[in-house]
Amino acid sequence: MPLITHPLLGLAVGDPTKIPLARETLPSPQEVQLAAHSLILSASGWRTICANASATASYASWDLDHSPENSLSRDLSPADTAIVAGMALVFSAFMKKLCKGRRPVVLLGVDTRPTGPAIADVFARVLIGGGCEVRYLFIVPAPEIMAYSAQTTSLPSGHEFHSDGFAYISASHNPPGHNGLKFGIGGGVLTGEQIAPLITALKAFIANSEAPELALSAIEKTDLRELAACYGNVAHWKRYSQSAYMLFAHRVFTDESELDAQEKMLSEIAAACAERPLGVIAELNGSARTQSIDFDWLSALGIQVKVLNAEPGVFAHRIVPENESLQDCSESLNEAHAENAAFALGYVPDCDGDRGNLVYYSNALQGSVPLEAQQVFALVCLSELAYLRWKGETRPIAVVVNDATSMRIEAIARAFGARVFRAETGEANVVSCAERLRSEGWVVRILGEGSNGGNITYPSKVRDPLSTIGSMIRLLRLGQAKKGNTCFSLWLEAIGAPERYRPDYGLDDVIASLPPWATTSAFEPYAALKTAAKDKIALKNAYQSLFLEAWPQMLPELTDRLGIASWRAFATIGPREHEIGADFGASENGGLRIVLYDEQGASCAFLWMRASGTEPVFRIGVDIKGGTGADEAWLRGWHTNLVTQADLLVAHSQNVVG
Repeated sequence: MPLITHPLLGLAVGDPTKIPLARETLPSPQEVQLAAHSLILSASGWRTICANASATASYASWDLDHSPENSLSRDLSPADTAIVAGMALVFSAFMKKLCKGRRPVVLLGVDTRPTGPAIADVFARVLIGGGCEVRYLFIVPAPEIMAYSAQTTSLPSGHEFHSDGFAYISASHNPPGHNGLKFGIGGGVLTGEQIAPLITALKAFIANSEAPELALSAIEKTDLRELAACYGNVAHWKRYSQSAYMLFAHRVFTDESELDAQEKMLSEIAAACAERPLGVIAELNGSARTQSIDFDWLSALGIQVKVLNAEPGVFAHRIVPENESLQDCSESLNEAHAENAAFALGYVPDCDGDRGNLVYYSNALQGSVPLEAQQVFALVCLSELAYLRWKGETRPIAVVVNDATSMRIEAIARAFGARVFRAETGEANVVSCAERLRSEGWVVRILGEGSNGGNITYPSKVRDPLSTIGSMIRLLRLGQAKKGNTCFSLWLEAIGAPERYRPDYGLDDVIASLPPWATTSAFEPYAALKTAAKDKIALKNAYQSLFLEAWPQMLPELTDRLGIASWRAFATIGPREHEIGADFGASENGGLRIVLYDEQGASCAFLWMRASGTEPVFRIGVDIKGGTGADEAWLRGWHTNLVTQADLLVAHSQNVVG
C-alpha cells in the first residue's frame, strides 16, 4: 500500500503501511508525562505544541528565532504520538458508550497546520482499531465539519450517511507549531459537563506507567485495508460535507427553514447587489477555508469576490487575524476599491476558519480600516435584531454574550425590545445558555463572544466568518435603500434618529450611529496579566479587600470623571450569571464583573476579570459608556493595579505557607 494522496489537491493524506509509533523508539512513561506538562485541556479544546522541531525543520516566514511554536515540521515526537493515541482511546470509549453497542461513525477533519495529517493518522488508526467507522474529510473548516455533523447526526442510525460525532484537529488561532483536538456531537463541541470525564480519563492515561505500551497496542490494532479505504475516500466525504455546509449556510443567512423561502431571500439580496454592487476581499491565509464554500457562497449572493492566499497550508502571515495580520487584506481592499468602488469589505479567518476579522473601506477616511472585535459583534447584533424586526418577529427576543462583551450590546438590544443574557467566556457556555433560553420560549438568533468579535448565528453552534460577513451584507443591501426600507432605517427608527438615514448609506454611517462605549481590546498585551498566584479564588478575595478599601477614596474621581455612584458584582459561571454581593471569591474560577452605576441607577461601566482556561494568564478589561481612550486607560490602570497588588499578596502568602 503506497502513500495515498488527495486526488484533487495532490497533498499527502497518509501511508497505511507507515506505523507512526515503533517499539524501537517507544517513549518512556516519564517522557510521556513530561510532554503532557504543556498540554492545555478545556471544554473549548485540547492543545499543545505538537511540531517535533529539528535542525532541518523549516519555520514560519515571520519567525526569526526558530521558536518551536512556529515550526513547520510535519512530524510528532514519540511522546506526543503516545498522548494523541491516548486522546483517541478516550474519545473512542466515549463514542462507544454513547452508541450503546452500535458501531460508532466518527467524522474526522484537520485544518491546514503541518502536523494535522500526522495526528489524524494516529486518530484514524486508534478509532478503527477500537471499533469505530471513520469518515475522513481531510482539510475542512470547523464550521463545515460541524454543519455536516449536525445534518448527519440527525439522520436515523441505519441511514447510510448517519454519523454519531466528530473529532476535529486544530489549534484555532494559535501559531502553526501548535495543534490539538475538538470533539463534538450534533453539530457542536462537547459541553464542559460532557468533556470533563474525557479530561479525567486522559489524565489517568498519561499517569499510567503502561501508557506507551497501551498507545502502541492501540495503533497496531487497526485494519490496514480499512485504513487505506478511509484515506482513499477523503474526496468522496468532503463533497458531501461541502454540500451540507452550503445548504446550512443558506439556512443560517436567511433564517428560513423552507427552501422556497430561502430562495426568495437569496434572490432579493442578489437583485439588490445587481442594482448596488458590493465587493468582498477573502484573504484566506492558507487556512482551512481555502477548501470550502466561501467563493461560491458569496458569488451566489451576487457579491463580487477576490480571493487571496488560497494555497492550503501556506501562511502569508501570522495565523491570528489581528493587527499586522490584516495588512494584506487592507492593502488588497484599497487596490480593489481604487479600480472598482463596489469593493467595501474584506475578511481574514484563522486557521480552522471559525473566526474572521473584518476590514472595511471608509469613504470618510479614504482608505481601509480594520474593525475592532467589539465593533464587529455590535454591528452583527444590530443587523440580526433589525432583521428579526424586518421579519415581524413577535416572540420575546434574547441575545446571549460572554461576560467580557461591552454593554453597548445591552443598549442595542433595548432599542429593539430584546434582553441580554451573559455567560462565562467560552463558546460552549454561550451556546448552552442560548439553548436553555430557547427551551424557555425565547428567540435567540444571535449569540457569541463580543470580546473576540466572534458571532454564532442560529441554528449554528459555532462561530463562522460567513455568518459575520453575511450579517454585514444584509445590513448594507437588504431592502429598498431609495425608499428608506432597510435594516439600517429600522435601527435609526428604533433609536429615534430617522433623520440620519440617507439612501447611499455605508458602513461609516452605521458605525457612527452605534452607542458610544470605550472597551479594552482583548487582543492587547495589557489585557492578559501574567500572575504568580496559583489560587485564583484567593486572588479575587484579595482583590475584593483592596477594592472595598479603595472605593471610598476613588469614588469622588470616579463620579467626577465618569458619573459613577455605586457598584454591584456579578459572577459568570458556565452558562449563567448571578449577583454575588461583596463576595468576589464566589465567582470561583469563572468570570467576575463589577458593574458601575450612575446616580440614576443606570449601568455606565464595568470592571471584568477571569483566569484563562487555555493560557496561563489572568484576563482583565473595562467598559465605559461614552468613554474616551484616555478614560479606558485610566480605569483599566486602576483595575490592573488592584489585580497586581492582589496577586502579590496571594503569591507572598503561598510562598510563606510553602
